Amino acid sequence: MAAANQPQRTLLLTGASRGIGHATVKRFSAAGWRVITCSRHPFPENCPWEMGPEDHIQVDLASPASTQEAIAEIKKRLAHGELHALVNNAAISPKAEGGARIGTIDTTLDTWEHVFHVNFFAPIMLARGLVDELKATKGSVVNVTSIAGSRVHPFAGAAYATSKAALAALTREMAFDFGPLGVRVNAINPGSIVTERLKLRLRTLAAEQGLEEAEAARAMTRASRVARFGDPTEIARAVAFLASPQASYVQGALLDIDGGQTRTL
Repeated sequence: MAAANQPQRTLLLTGASRGIGHATVKRFSAAGWRVITCSRHPFPENCPWEMGPEDHIQVDLASPASTQEAIAEIKKRLAHGELHALVNNAAISPKAEGGARIGTIDTTLDTWEHVFHVNFFAPIMLARGLVDELKATKGSVVNVTSIAGSRVHPFAGAAYATSKAALAALTREMAFDFGPLGVRVNAINPGSIVTERLKLRLRTLAAEQGLEEAEAARAMTRASRVARFGDPTEIARAVAFLASPQASYVQGALLDIDGGQTRTL
C-alpha cells in the first residue's frame, strides 16, 4: 500500500482488459497505486480492483480524435495534474482467415494505418499530451514492444511486427527528448507469453501440423533457454520495476523478457 504520508501514485495503462495489461493492473493496484485504464471496451464487471469502473476510459486508439478526447478526460481526472507512470500496452495484430499471419503483399493500406495508429501513434500522442503531468512527478513511460519486431514471426503479421519495431525505435527517441524533463522512457520486449491469444495460436498450430497441443507447445518453446512460455505476471513485475525509483538510472532501455528467445534465434 502507499505510505501513510505519501500521496497515492497514479498509473495510466492502455490495453488493460486481458493478458499482460490485466496482470499489470493487478500488480500496481495491489501495491496501492491508483490505476486509470483505457481500452476500446467498457469496463469488465469481473475485474478485481475497486475503483476500476470509475477510473476506466473507453477510447478508440485507432482514432486520433478519440485519443485526443481521452487525453482531455484523463487530464480532468488527475489530481493535482500529476501522472507517475504511463504504460503503452494496447496493440492489435490482424489475422487472415484461420488465424494466419498477413504479409506485406496482402496487408491493405487501411490495415497498415489502423495497426500503426493503435500500436505506434497512440503511445506518442498519449505521452506528448500528458507530458506536463509526467514532468510534474518525474514520471516514467513504459512502451510494450514484442520479439516480433526483430524477426519474421510465424503468427504476427507484417503490420504488427513493423509497428513494434517502430515502437522500439520511438522509445529511444522519446528517451532522448523526455529525459531532460526528468521523465524516463523505456520499453519491455516480451517473448511468448501465456495469454488467450497465444492459446488460440497454439491450437491453430497443432491443428495445422497434426500435433497434440503439448507437442506444439514444445516446438514453440524450443528456442527459449528456459523451455517454457512466460507468464503475464512476469511481464507485470518488469513494468513495475521500470516505473519505480529502483530504475532511476534506466533510460532508453529495451528489456528483453523472453526466456532467451531473442538471443538464441
